[in-house]
Amino acid sequence: MASGSELIRRIKGQIEEVDPKEVHDLRERGNGAVIVDVREQHEFEESHLPGALHVPRGHLESRVEGSAPDKSKRVILYCASGNRSALAAHTMKELLGYEDVASMRGGITLWKDRGYEVEVPRTLTAEQRERYSRHLLIPEIGLEGQMKLLDARVLLLGAGGLGSPAALYLAAAGVGTLGIVDNDVVDLSNLQRQVAHSNDRIGVPKVDSAEIAIHEINPDVKVEKYGVRLDASNVMEIIDGYDVIVDGLDNFPTRYLLNDASVRKQIPVVSASILGFEGQLSVFHPYEGPCYRCLYPTPPPADLAPSCGAAGVLGVLPGVMGLLQSVEVIKLITGAGEPLAGRLLLYDALGTTFTELKVRRDPDCPICSRDPSEISDEEMGAFPDYEAFCAGAG
Repeated sequence: MASGSELIRRIKGQIEEVDPKEVHDLRERGNGAVIVDVREQHEFEESHLPGALHVPRGHLESRVEGSAPDKSKRVILYCASGNRSALAAHTMKELLGYEDVASMRGGITLWKDRGYEVEVPRTLTAEQRERYSRHLLIPEIGLEGQMKLLDARVLLLGAGGLGSPAALYLAAAGVGTLGIVDNDVVDLSNLQRQVAHSNDRIGVPKVDSAEIAIHEINPDVKVEKYGVRLDASNVMEIIDGYDVIVDGLDNFPTRYLLNDASVRKQIPVVSASILGFEGQLSVFHPYEGPCYRCLYPTPPPADLAPSCGAAGVLGVLPGVMGLLQSVEVIKLITGAGEPLAGRLLLYDALGTTFTELKVRRDPDCPICSRDPSEISDEEMGAFPDYEAFCAGAG
């Protein structure tokens, strides 16, 4: 039986090895080779080659295709000294069918000895590592995705039925800053569905109540409170600087205002609506998909779109839709998966069915058909009378 060192020598004779200088020159030329670090998580976090992807050798078979889907493209693997990467290169070539894979001789140790640059990433504290441990195990999130969440700024419009579950789960996920816009106070009738609030906080402003609930889950989240009603005089200032907006609004005038402002600021909006046993969800990503006006050029008549206060809503329905909004927010921040832009998801709780409809950008849309550069400074903060616009639909 061959010893470990003999096996390594045999494997190295069957795969291509490249010198760190060649890897360095490839990076300098930017030729598009995929560089993969196959060391363990803690090693990768100490330092790694700039731009390297991380796929631990123990998870190679299950994860590498997500990082390097094109099996004909050149892939260069490295580890600490070149042994683990040689074994990984052999596996990718013989078992996974990669056509152009190599191992970097001497690993990152020789790379450093040559004086080449390494990247020292930010690290999580021990408490954060434990708190977000399940995220770190998911290839689509991992350390990089969690860092993006910690750096993210998400604005919640409303701390009610939709905003409540979204606030709690986004806080739990580690979104670094949550802004909350709501000018209402907690009422007893809210508690059937607005899970961020509690009986002992009846009469408390919702932004304050939501802040308490958020910090009970994750005290590290920064909460920015806006105890005002969103309108044309403050919308541009409030939404400025946020990465994603969660639309939990309950009226059409403010939704049209939000759409027009978010398109001008080029901020994606994760929008949901609820009524009775039915919910709708979509992502309006400016200039990458349709906007709200592409979907609803004009508001429906009031008698066809009553409010929850008038028609009622199943208490758990906003929980379902608010959590789906949270998933879309996390996808937008981390880059995981395919956001719901260009699609409208319909949920029928009575039939337990989901229906997906395609939504296309309207080439004649009065808002998103114009190039952002065409919008003057005077137009940027000027908005029409949305109350009159929506009233005209009746």
